[in-house]
Amino acid sequence: MPKYIFITGGVVSSLGKGIASASIGKMLEAKGLRVTMQKLDPYINVDPGTMNPYQHGEVYVTDDGAETDLDLGHYQRFTNTPLGKVNNVTTGQVYYTVISKERRGDYLGGTVQVVPHITDEIKERIRNVSKGKRPDVVISEIGGTVGDIESLPFLEAVRQFRHEVGKENAIFVHLTLIPYIKAAGELKSKPTQHSVGRLREIGIQPDILLCRTEKRIPKEVRDKIALFCNIDPEAVIEARDVRTIYEVPLMFKDQGLDKVICDFLGLEYRAGSLLEWKREVVDRTLKPAKRVKIAVVGKYIDLQDAYKSIYEALKHGGLAHHTDVVIKRYNAERMQRGNIARLLNKVDGILVPGGFGNRGIEGKIRVIQYARENKIPFLGICLGMQCAVIEFARSVAELKNANSTEFNKKTAHPVISLLEEQQDIKNLGGTMRLGAYDCRLKKGTHSFRAYRAEEISERHRHRYEFNYKYRETLEKHGLMVAGIHQSSTGPLVEIIELDGKLHPWFVAGQFHPEFKSKPDKPHPLFRDFVGNALRFKRSEHGDNGENGDQPESSDFPSVEEIIHASSED
Repeated sequence: MPKYIFITGGVVSSLGKGIASASIGKMLEAKGLRVTMQKLDPYINVDPGTMNPYQHGEVYVTDDGAETDLDLGHYQRFTNTPLGKVNNVTTGQVYYTVISKERRGDYLGGTVQVVPHITDEIKERIRNVSKGKRPDVVISEIGGTVGDIESLPFLEAVRQFRHEVGKENAIFVHLTLIPYIKAAGELKSKPTQHSVGRLREIGIQPDILLCRTEKRIPKEVRDKIALFCNIDPEAVIEARDVRTIYEVPLMFKDQGLDKVICDFLGLEYRAGSLLEWKREVVDRTLKPAKRVKIAVVGKYIDLQDAYKSIYEALKHGGLAHHTDVVIKRYNAERMQRGNIARLLNKVDGILVPGGFGNRGIEGKIRVIQYARENKIPFLGICLGMQCAVIEFARSVAELKNANSTEFNKKTAHPVISLLEEQQDIKNLGGTMRLGAYDCRLKKGTHSFRAYRAEEISERHRHRYEFNYKYRETLEKHGLMVAGIHQSSTGPLVEIIELDGKLHPWFVAGQFHPEFKSKPDKPHPLFRDFVGNALRFKRSEHGDNGENGDQPESSDFPSVEEIIHASSED
């Protein structure tokens, strides 16, 4: 039987449970332990697929087609655990299953209740995450904060679960806040005491506390927290603000968190090493030799988490070149009217990410035209690829008013159209083209050189596709189909590029490469995109990419920012 770690949060949201969970997974993997991870989300949606990004951030997609919480992206970037549908559980999924069983008569006429039926279903899903994988440790992160009504069934379920498997096989790790009050010049432990008190009211005594703080916690404060929260002093762990999220595993290990966990779970303590992670990821992030500026032009640009995997993948691409990637975010709607040349004058590369709906589309198309005409390295992702096709069809192939049927059902030139299998679909949830599909690359293309392979597999999340009827027309004018998926209904265009005579590096894919990028294994397209941005900077801006400035601060929110955001909530 595997060992279990349940991670909860208290006081305020956005403390970083996902990063803390992923960091613990990274530490344990460094010891040679097999780890699997799971997010238990208390919202009633079956999955986040139908949510606006402003509601929930980006939707992360797994190989098996699950639309999941963005925290699974953190798990993927930090650890080697395979992720799929079983790794993200929502209240909606749990109730949907229980109600379906009730309708079939599976409960033999009994009254269906939160306890035991809902909690039993949650416990079954916790067990299912390890089936067929034989992990040493299962890490389950519970969304929300202690005291939220919607989280109670999950907390009750894990309380029962620990009782069933025994204290030696399951522990509770609680992430909480130790605010620094500037006026008093003191760290305050009372919010943490109250949070732990709420947990204990429902029968859960945390074994380990991760204390988010912007200041070092003095020994006397640590001892006070341990005393009033009934926790061993060595199990009170600082989770200080860091310069990059990839420092968090090192910070935890320096405080002996890995040994504390092993002691609680009766695991043999093996030191393990994060030296390579420090050298190849953290040091490269904090001490870049060069710097480039990349413009990201999107619809949901005002929310950091809406394109979380995109931003991380860009940074990973920079790590491959010892380069700090400065991300300049532009709202696509504003680019419909603004002076594109002035706004994008000093960027070294342009990326247009995915999205849905008509808002901001013409702004994206204007930006893509600017990138094409000025030969600025360009990477288009999903909707970004579709906009690139539309722009090329209008401006180069002279197909007047070419468009996608998503934006204009009556367009004379539907160069982007609805997938055939999507024609009769009525329900929006979970019905897109989702998950991993293979793609065959054309030799001699930028994509082939990036992947160094003819056959690749990438994850998708879309309904509309390149209209294959226009392939010949567009290719005559210099657009090149660089990757194809052979589906049961015919070929689907996966990657387009521009002929080298038209543009030195212009690549766009229908899939989402950002979901597979890791800091110690950057995705090939992001790696080469940043590399070409460096070359463009040298040739166009008259420098060699050297970075005389300090890198911008981490996008990991500070404790002060978290408190401010929570007060706005």
